[in-house]
Amino acid sequence: MSFPSEVSQRDLRLRSREIMDAVEHGASFTVTRDGHGIGELVPLRRSSRFVSRDEFLALGAGLGPIDTSTMRDDLDLALKNTADDPYER
Repeated sequence: MSFPSEVSQRDLRLRSREIMDAVEHGASFTVTRDGHGIGELVPLRRSSRFVSRDEFLALGAGLGPIDTSTMRDDLDLALKNTADDPYER
């Protein structure tokens, strides 16, 4: 079953099982009342699985050295579109 990204308070009440099943499978919704968004219904993040040090190191095996200058440029570009730092002048 397909759901819109918005769900009215009434639909949530009447179809809660279907909607919650969709959320459980990764869907997110904006809950509306009188046509105005009042909240978000999103799936919880799954708890992380512990990764041992050896397993972590094995994931990066063969990747080669990191070019720190390129990495810094990539991070700066990725963070450029985030919220402004309230402590930065």
